[in-house]
Amino acid sequence: MAKRGGFPGGMPGNMNNLMKQAQRMQRQMEEKTKEMEEKEWEGTAGGGAVKVKVSGKKEIISVKLDPEVVDPDDIEMLEDLIVAATNEALRQMEKESSQMMESLTGGLSGMGLPF
Repeated sequence: MAKRGGFPGGMPGNMNNLMKQAQRMQRQMEEKTKEMEEKEWEGTAGGGAVKVKVSGKKEIISVKLDPEVVDPDDIEMLEDLIVAATNEALRQMEKESSQMMESLTGGLSGMGLPF
């Protein structure tokens, strides 16, 4: 008579291992996320005349301007430099975040899985 219920071939044990692995990965992801939120990245533009710091929470922490780039007759240039520096800082943060996720998932994210 065939067994009913469960998974053939001892699958429940494998399922438990899979669940433990998933829980461990989730804990690691939470730890890394917290680490990332506490970090800061700095982007610069205009040869360092504009510096913008962002946090891992994607919040702007500070904006530093060299007085030489503040030209009341060319505010648009200053605005562009601030945007460029901010985008650079955010790109750095996103790159590090992606690398962190890749290290945690072991390349699984490229398989179309939802993480």
